[in-house]
Amino acid sequence: MRSDALVRDGAPASTPASAPPSTADLVLRGGAVLVMDPAGSRAEAVAVARGRIVAVGTDAELASWVGDETRVVELDGRAVLPGINDSHVHGAWLGARWPHTFFDAPDPDAAAAVSGVLAGTRAQRRAAILRTGRLLAEYGITSYTEPGIGPGEDDGETGCFHSEIIDVYRELAAEGALLQRVTLLALYGVLDGPSDVETVLRGVAERAAAAAEADPAWFNVPGVKLFGDLIPLSRQAWTARAYDDGSHGDLLVRGDTIEQKAERLAEMIRAAHLAGLQIGLHATGDRTVELALDAIAEAAAVPGAPAARDAGHVIIHGDLATGAQVRRMAELGVWLNAQSGIAAATGGWLGRMLGESAAAEAWAYGAALDAGVLVLSSDSPVLGFDWRRGIADAEARIVAMGGSASVAAARDRLHRLLRAYTAVPAEQDRAGSWKGTVEAGKVADLVVLGRDPFDVGAAGLPEVPIELTVLDGRVVFEGEGFRSAG
Repeated sequence: MRSDALVRDGAPASTPASAPPSTADLVLRGGAVLVMDPAGSRAEAVAVARGRIVAVGTDAELASWVGDETRVVELDGRAVLPGINDSHVHGAWLGARWPHTFFDAPDPDAAAAVSGVLAGTRAQRRAAILRTGRLLAEYGITSYTEPGIGPGEDDGETGCFHSEIIDVYRELAAEGALLQRVTLLALYGVLDGPSDVETVLRGVAERAAAAAEADPAWFNVPGVKLFGDLIPLSRQAWTARAYDDGSHGDLLVRGDTIEQKAERLAEMIRAAHLAGLQIGLHATGDRTVELALDAIAEAAAVPGAPAARDAGHVIIHGDLATGAQVRRMAELGVWLNAQSGIAAATGGWLGRMLGESAAAEAWAYGAALDAGVLVLSSDSPVLGFDWRRGIADAEARIVAMGGSASVAAARDRLHRLLRAYTAVPAEQDRAGSWKGTVEAGKVADLVVLGRDPFDVGAAGLPEVPIELTVLDGRVVFEGEGFRSAG
């Protein structure tokens, strides 16, 4: 069925209002179009005009969209998905140090040697972001979240988290030079160190008073990044269980006692919520997660405060979040933004530090997936940014924790895991009305894969090539040898 609807759904328009197009700029046909809606809908073809999806359906239904100037891509059975949304990428840092990641570097010694100032000037920061854009485009990534840039790191070692980077993103967005839509969380505390509550509260007030971005469809700063604790591998995630040295970790907040630190972190969370800001909280320990959920619930209960669900807060990492906490996240409308590669890389270490039973219960992706709160991301350059590997690692973890290995269960999970890299992070961005699925009226952010993911399963997904990336209706990456007509 042909649709002329160009529904903006609250998103800034890509082009000035005008008469609906009669033909498409781009038609992808003859493949498996995976809509990524909850029902798992499929189609054969998709038509794009003026940066928007104008029709989705069978090849025959979309034939009338093909005009003399339409580029027609013959998919020959390839798959089309919504553009991938990696909702945790340190964009400037990645561009400055790639290919030197921390956990899966091809040369660990070379990676360890990358230190000091990596992006100390505006030109270097701009170059790093542009490099990241090119790298991610090759992997079909059309949106990402830069989780923590701001004055809290203006004296940071690498220069990759400096507040000037916010201005660089604005500049690139205004120039139309970004190859992804970028969401950024402002950082007023320090990175991986104890934050001062007064400094963070001043930053929250400053961010709440800041003007909206010129075009939030391309660059948006909806909230703040807070640090609750560090990671289990450094014995600094705040935990109920004791580590092998008898400690329970700590909180990344200045204070004399753990009780004082906990109250100050809760104060930061409450202030950000009441200011109407989205919170991305780095929290790995179960006690930190519990504190955060309590603080969010308390803030949401204040008369006149935003509902927790409307705020779209995010627990980042949540390595040791319990099943009960995951279910509570669903009740509150809080997302769990997880990086499955970390589980794959560090599971053995966690067992030695916190005990095998804790390691067996950690990274509860199956529970989070069932609760509808799981968002998958990379945390690159801590890890690489290959989302295909992220999905394979998540599936392996779920099965290792007792998830059904039946064909039907694996197929259902694959659909939901793909959504965790497309439709669900769009919801985390509070942009699900205009991106994240292949539906008429949404932005034309698409990726073409060499095979249908459901033909190879999650384990085979990393071997499926990325053939084409479309951003706002424009081809920004095309694999070598990709065949097209028109």
